Amino acid sequence: MVRHIVTFKLTGTADERRTLAEKFAAALRALPAQIDVLESIEVGINENPAESWDLVLTAVVPTMADVETYAKHPAHVAAAALIAGHKADRACVDYEIRQ
Repeated sequence: MVRHIVTFKLTGTADERRTLAEKFAAALRALPAQIDVLESIEVGINENPAESWDLVLTAVVPTMADVETYAKHPAHVAAAALIAGHKADRACVDYEIRQ
């Protein structure tokens, strides 16, 4: 299993970023029903005004190759398009879950 963690920093005012983060989060939460390799996804919107990152997602897929399958899936591409013009920064970590 692979855990895929991504954080996003958006552009705009605090209210604009919050509204965009909520729309993006809703689109991301709908993905498990649309993408077979996506075993789970958790999305959180930052509540701490002292921090500058707006949203984090944690997804679980079976293999590292499935991260690419997930990323290229049309439903994921459509979700990502919601923030395409508003993404100030993105950071990602993918790692194998070892038990």
